[in-house]
Amino acid sequence: MMQEKHISSAFDRDLETLQALIMKMGGLVEDSIRDATDALINRDEELAQKVRRADKAIDALEEEVNQEAARVIALRAPVAGDLRTVLTVMKISANLERCGDYAKNMAKRTSVLVQMPNVDGASHAIRRMARDVDLMLKDALDAYIARDDGLASEVRERDSDIDQMYNTLFREFLTHMMEDPRNITACMHLHFIAKNMERMGDHVTSIAEQVIYLVTGELPDDPRNKSDKTSYDLPEGDA
Repeated sequence: MMQEKHISSAFDRDLETLQALIMKMGGLVEDSIRDATDALINRDEELAQKVRRADKAIDALEEEVNQEAARVIALRAPVAGDLRTVLTVMKISANLERCGDYAKNMAKRTSVLVQMPNVDGASHAIRRMARDVDLMLKDALDAYIARDDGLASEVRERDSDIDQMYNTLFREFLTHMMEDPRNITACMHLHFIAKNMERMGDHVTSIAEQVIYLVTGELPDDPRNKSDKTSYDLPEGDA
């Protein structure tokens, strides 16, 4: 009995370590999203460079999560709900890492856009989209900490709002390009930035679905309410 209690306490400490790593990683990703957006809006190339450098720390944390999770599985041999918890952490960290990649890609494109004229109306719409993605991520991480599948379900539903914002921006950028060919290059970069944010919304939705799985033992069986109606998508390697 004492040995079982000792193993249980050690496993609880392992889970606390993993959770702390996830929250640290989530905080860095939130910072990167906000900084990448501010860099774009304010045409701040120095801040954009900071975002690109910060991605290395996010990547390193994902690697640390994977190593710690592998150690826990090998050492503790968790089963059932305990194993589900460890696997969920690994999947959440992978989604966070992708969000960090997309923020880095936004920063890369900002470094090009600062050399070009502003596109009318783009800044406000992109800021709003980035803010909503950031709020989704905050709520998804809060749902993970609280084991709140209700909040996670709400986050999942909000992904369609991000899709609709992206669709609107896509049409606006097409209009700008048709009205003035000089806008084509800038609008293409802005379109890819908007698509990066739409992709972030998808990954945050995946985090929310992992929270639902963690709490209930089952992934949502209903299809996501996707609203992205554009005719093509970005390759995963764009980030």
